[in-house]
Amino acid sequence: MSSAVCRVLDVRDLEPPEPMERVLDALPELVAGERLCMIHRREPYPLYPILRRDGYRYETSLTPDGDYQILIWR
Repeated sequence: MSSAVCRVLDVRDLEPPEPMERVLDALPELVAGERLCMIHRREPYPLYPILRRDGYRYETSLTPDGDYQILIWR
């Protein structure tokens, strides 16, 4: 995955349910070899079962600033 194109989706300043709506709207637009890099101020636990159900893979990490980066791809 290291050579994949990453589309950044920064939802740190949005209030619920907007972060979830934005990521779910962006996912169908991903093309082969591309991944979504979501930046959030909280870990989006409700998103994970949806991603698994819809066949997406993801990896979550904590940034040095204390934000969450969620990489999403098929």
